[in-house]
Amino acid sequence: MKTAKRMDLLGSETAFAVSAEATNLASKGTKIYPFHLGDINLPTPRSVVEAAKEAIDNGKTGYCPSPGIPELRKALAEDVGKARGLEYSIDNVSIQPGGKPSIGKYIASMMEKGEAVLYPNPGYPIYESQIEFYKGIACPYGYVNTKDGLRLDFEAIERGIQKGAKHIFYNNYNNPTGASSPSEEMERLADLVVKNDMFLISDDAYFDTLYDGTPKSIATLPGMFERTLTMYTFSKKFAMTGWRLGGSIGPKYIIDQINRLNVNMESCTTHFVQYAGIAGLKAPKQETQEIIDVLRERRDILVNILNNIDGIEAHSPEAGFYVFPQITTLMKDIGFTDPEEFRKTVLNETGVSFCGRHHFGRPLEDEKDFYIRLAFSGIDKEDLTEGMNKFKNWIESRRN
Repeated sequence: MKTAKRMDLLGSETAFAVSAEATNLASKGTKIYPFHLGDINLPTPRSVVEAAKEAIDNGKTGYCPSPGIPELRKALAEDVGKARGLEYSIDNVSIQPGGKPSIGKYIASMMEKGEAVLYPNPGYPIYESQIEFYKGIACPYGYVNTKDGLRLDFEAIERGIQKGAKHIFYNNYNNPTGASSPSEEMERLADLVVKNDMFLISDDAYFDTLYDGTPKSIATLPGMFERTLTMYTFSKKFAMTGWRLGGSIGPKYIIDQINRLNVNMESCTTHFVQYAGIAGLKAPKQETQEIIDVLRERRDILVNILNNIDGIEAHSPEAGFYVFPQITTLMKDIGFTDPEEFRKTVLNETGVSFCGRHHFGRPLEDEKDFYIRLAFSGIDKEDLTEGMNKFKNWIESRRN
């Protein structure tokens, strides 16, 4: 029996391949410093755990409505709306088994075969994978490195629009780059979307992990409320990566189609986990603030060490838990031309495990610089410091 040809179009989240390499090395006795996955080694808030236990004890272990239980849909509509200064109703919310399903379900329900779709690259690799799996035309747009951080490449966005793109994925507080849009950049993007009659999918995975200030949503800008589908996940804010709980929030006509796919794909999101989600949304702010405070401390340590290594330039992310340093000069200085060879050599000789830019979408034709991504969510500050110092010492040994 042959595998269906469409499977050749399906990509992967290659950070998990890096994880497998690190696990294999660890089994042979090497201490691994895990900067490769955006998992969280902090406990899920107690109130969330207890709510799940109570739901199980109360028999919430069977089927439930495919769009999600009404209590969670209502709570999520209120939470997302309040955080953005918008008003959503239960009809604007579809509960998902994680943040990721919203990507494929939007593509499956709203993109016709052969249509162009804009997406960030480097970016979450599942955008590219799902666009191509459903036989759309994947139109990447990248970032421009500035003294103030990475900024959207509007020339690439406009080229995609000229190719007829009517859909665009936008991940403010971006994975893997940590890039975030200042107000004028977000306004410029919204203006393009409205003027060209497009629809935007806002991946807000890291919206609630902002370290300072107030997070911004493009859905609040003129003309964007009815043109934005917000992707929500409980994984980051509540340290619930393995619970698999998320949601799609947007116009009812799109949510209705996503709900139809819920029925066909998973019937419903796990019943008792949804009660845990309600507890998280209603939990005291201090429970989630403790997670943010730990992550902020790790971020600051990591960025400081990286920027004290000659040949590395690292911007400090406003949100999320990834640092995306440029290593172009470093690689030249220590004799590497292949970023994958560099990554593997560092892993095998130091135990420091991270991803390369090439794990987050096919590198663009005009790219000249090299980057790596280090996640600081799954490693405590002691191991983070120890690992980065080993990395720094290894670099110095290569210079000598």
